[in-house]
Amino acid sequence: MSGRNVSVEEQGGRLLRYGAALVPAAMLCVLLLRAVWDVDIFWQLKLGEIILARGGPVAREPFAALHLGEPLPAVGWLAQASMAWVRALGGWGALRVFDSLVWLGGFWVIAAACRRRGASATAVALALALSFCAALPSASIRPQSFAALSCGLLLALMHLRLRPLATVALGAPLLVLWQNFHPSVSIGVLTLGIHAASGLFAWLRDRGRPLPIAAAVLTLVAVAAMFATPDGVSILDISTTNTEMSLAIGASEWRPLWIEANWTNAVPVLAVLLLTLGIAARTRRFDIAEVLAALALLAMTVLAYRFVLFWALAMVPVIARAATGMATGPSRQEPVPRWLPALAVVLAALALPFLAPTRFAPSLPLDAIDRLRQEHLRGTVYADFPFGGPVIDAGWPDWRVAYDGRYYRYSHEEWQYNGGIENGYVPLVDVIAKWNPVAFVIQEDHNAPLAGELAHSRRWKRIFRSADGVVVYIRRT
Repeated sequence: MSGRNVSVEEQGGRLLRYGAALVPAAMLCVLLLRAVWDVDIFWQLKLGEIILARGGPVAREPFAALHLGEPLPAVGWLAQASMAWVRALGGWGALRVFDSLVWLGGFWVIAAACRRRGASATAVALALALSFCAALPSASIRPQSFAALSCGLLLALMHLRLRPLATVALGAPLLVLWQNFHPSVSIGVLTLGIHAASGLFAWLRDRGRPLPIAAAVLTLVAVAAMFATPDGVSILDISTTNTEMSLAIGASEWRPLWIEANWTNAVPVLAVLLLTLGIAARTRRFDIAEVLAALALLAMTVLAYRFVLFWALAMVPVIARAATGMATGPSRQEPVPRWLPALAVVLAALALPFLAPTRFAPSLPLDAIDRLRQEHLRGTVYADFPFGGPVIDAGWPDWRVAYDGRYYRYSHEEWQYNGGIENGYVPLVDVIAKWNPVAFVIQEDHNAPLAGELAHSRRWKRIFRSADGVVVYIRRT
């Protein structure tokens, strides 16, 4: 009877170990099976194409009809160029794989660092699974994927505790690249500052511990890296404007977790937090710097959901360290082949683009834009601002837009004017006088007053209407 029990236990342990080894591939499969839903990736890609054609950041506004030729911030220019290059080489399928590997790379590299420092394989797999679930609702094809990779690399560097010179030599260029891929290296400033402060406090209590030289130096480097982009010190004004306009528009990712629009996003965050607290209470294994960094990013996530990705990355070493102290089965275990996780990831990356071709979310007005392209019009296309990105990607340079998803591009007064149009305070005649559009691409419910005027106007005719109410109007001839 005991022999049978041992056999069942060994078989269960073997399944657990092999399942843990396949977690990275499972994460990749989940991402590749998702539809493309972010409207902003379209203008990002078109801007990336222009960057590649011109050999550097675009200095002047090319898209917004009323801002043509004005100075253009170079926010995320390196990511835009990289993603546009990948799409040009292999289409949307290649871009999906590339973006997923970059996004997941941040999780995998800190997980590898935890494994190298002694965390058990099952604990690391658990950390990956939980943190992935917390960040998954925010995952989409966009430059923030490079921020995930950069943040993961920085956390791994701190976790490995290399010699100070090696840490600084690796960390400094990483921080500069991070800011040029995605302007969020301030997260690195926060994380490094916490590590430096925690290390200094530990040294003051025990002079036998090493001074946090690398963390302190890299904190200063990270502060300097915030301005190491074509925008220089103006990045502060750009970031402030983007935040203000995002809040004014009511973008849910910029708002706290407790608002109704973020309730579903709050569920995995709360679940992961409670599970981690339960594990840590049981094992009492933690590193104070890692915990403080995770707590700081948790507070930021609660106040603005867009920081959930960085919090999830910071939770990987916290969970892995705590879960390593849990019982994992018999001491004599058959090792999992080291090549298995990598092989599974490679197979998923090669097969899924063919087995599951690219799907676009129904909310994207791609059919409407395809119909408009058949008219061969040139000029400004007035579209609901979420539709501006797809319009830019499909029609530039023939088409310009009135609005798009770049919150920092348009002033507070312009966003108020947009709200006036959507609420019926600004009539169709004023919209025509301001932009002289050649076409409209709007959603009937979202922009009901304008849609109603167009429907009753003898000067405009509808050439398309989707099942969810996206309509296209052009001038009657």
